Amino acid sequence: MSTAPAPLLVACLCAAWCGTCKEYLPTFDAARDAAPPGEQFVWVDIEDEADAVDEIDVENFPTVLVARGDTVLYFGVLLPQPGHLARLLQAAREGSLKPQAVEPEVAALPARLRALAGT
Repeated sequence: MSTAPAPLLVACLCAAWCGTCKEYLPTFDAARDAAPPGEQFVWVDIEDEADAVDEIDVENFPTVLVARGDTVLYFGVLLPQPGHLARLLQAAREGSLKPQAVEPEVAALPARLRALAGT
């Protein structure tokens, strides 16, 4: 009997002062609202939550993390058009998005973000 794969964790690392982030929030919210049950979406203001992301160098927005369990599938800047996030999440759900080699600080990020979200 096989077990179901862990649900996706999708996080957007942004900043309250960033105009692009403000424009991207409805896209992120729509993806969350359309997501299958169990997937977790976390909007992280990198200044308000500096303890969680302090070791991560976020230079451009929106920076998106997609992880399955503790495995990072994608970490990087994502063009803020709705279709880009939708295609990325579809690939992750279908299993065609393979794990990304990341720095140890980024590899630890899924667990820290789940703790931040209280799950």
